[in-house]
Amino acid sequence: MSRNEEKILLSHGNGGRIMHELITNLFFMHFGNRFLKQQSDSVILPSDSDEIAFTTDSFVIDPLFFPGGDIGKLAVCGTVNDLSVSGAEPLFISVSFIIEEGFPMKDLVTIVKSLADEAKKAGVLIVTGDTKVVNKGKCDKLFINTSGIGRINKAKRLAGKIRSIRPGDLILINGPIGEHGMAVMNARESFNFKTPVKSDCACLNHLIREVLDHTTSVKFMRDPTRGGVATVLNELTGTKKFGISIDEPDLPVGKGVRAMCELLGFDPLYVANEGKVVIVAAEKECGRILEIMKKNELGKQSAVIGKVVSDHPGKVVLKTETGGKRIIDSLTGDPLPRIC
Repeated sequence: MSRNEEKILLSHGNGGRIMHELITNLFFMHFGNRFLKQQSDSVILPSDSDEIAFTTDSFVIDPLFFPGGDIGKLAVCGTVNDLSVSGAEPLFISVSFIIEEGFPMKDLVTIVKSLADEAKKAGVLIVTGDTKVVNKGKCDKLFINTSGIGRINKAKRLAGKIRSIRPGDLILINGPIGEHGMAVMNARESFNFKTPVKSDCACLNHLIREVLDHTTSVKFMRDPTRGGVATVLNELTGTKKFGISIDEPDLPVGKGVRAMCELLGFDPLYVANEGKVVIVAAEKECGRILEIMKKNELGKQSAVIGKVVSDHPGKVVLKTETGGKRIIDSLTGDPLPRIC
């Protein structure tokens, strides 16, 4: 049987020769580095920092392949971005696969290569992992779990700085919103819209590092994945003594996303992103932050989208293009399941 015709068998996960061949000939070949070569039940990693950031995530997207990426790229980007928005420098990640019996080997090879390529771009090492194969029907094709470790520079540590947010601080984002969720929806449902929508899936650690290295007034960062920008802003206000005002004309929304959302009845503010970061910073440095982000390929369309205000504490209010106002509430349902 050729590689293109080969399927994942239960024996690929039984700990025997076939499993070890899969690990050696696929995972080690693409992920190989001096830490992975330890081949131990737990990898031993160096530490030159007083603090580390640690995160974990699972990826169950449908479809596995979509315009702009696949589940492998998504797994790396999601993990790297979760570390980066805490102010950490991502260093190491683990990757565990849960694979359904009968999954095409050629698709697994493509996904593993995508994982390896994105990790290389981000400058992180895949240092440990696990593989499980389950009976057909016990898993939806392929699930990936990742964990990530990053190094914390105390001067750039963002945890706790949320307490310093004050009315007058500005809210920024590094580009158009809603692209990932709409790209996945279009790929899943085969709407075949004439205006193509491509996922924004990308690792943001280099862009975020540039911002934190050259400014000092960033108080909050979050990647607006499930639930979109609206959910992040509602989590930010919560029970706080401030509100947030955002301006609809300032929200960067691409033509394709806008058209799909209008046709399907979605609000771009609630649609998932995988290559965006929401930043809250003191007004005095927002011009500098925008300048830095726009020099990066992933921030060319960065914009200020709103402001922290003393009015309507605990609420996010949108100023519409027609001059009205509406409350942007927390997401109560899940209109786009399985997007990450």
